Amino acid sequence: MKKKLIVIGSNIEDGRLVLKTREPVAGLAPKGQMLVDSDNLSFVYLMEKDDEYTYVLMPVAVWEDLKKGLDKSLPVYLEDGGSTVELYGIYEELSYLAENIKGNGNYGEAMVSKVESIF
Repeated sequence: MKKKLIVIGSNIEDGRLVLKTREPVAGLAPKGQMLVDSDNLSFVYLMEKDDEYTYVLMPVAVWEDLKKGLDKSLPVYLEDGGSTVELYGIYEELSYLAENIKGNGNYGEAMVSKVESIF
């Protein structure tokens, strides 16, 4: 079974982008790969723990900070209030997905519109 973590907030601090979640992140290994959940207007970063995938959902509410981090090439960290994990490879994946989504009706009108307006 795939576990889902939802990013509930973000901020830029000390030269890095911090994505916040309520779920524990200790022991999660970043995979450097992303997917798109166009039904829920989210980018999804893949992580793994004990040979099981964990999906980190990044909803529209954090896209502005993702764009700022992308523009400044800031390192990205996922934080649960106690533990922190760096999400390597996120910008390469995010850039690729954003470019692929622009003008591509296969992702749905709402997703295309949001991506085009932010990225």
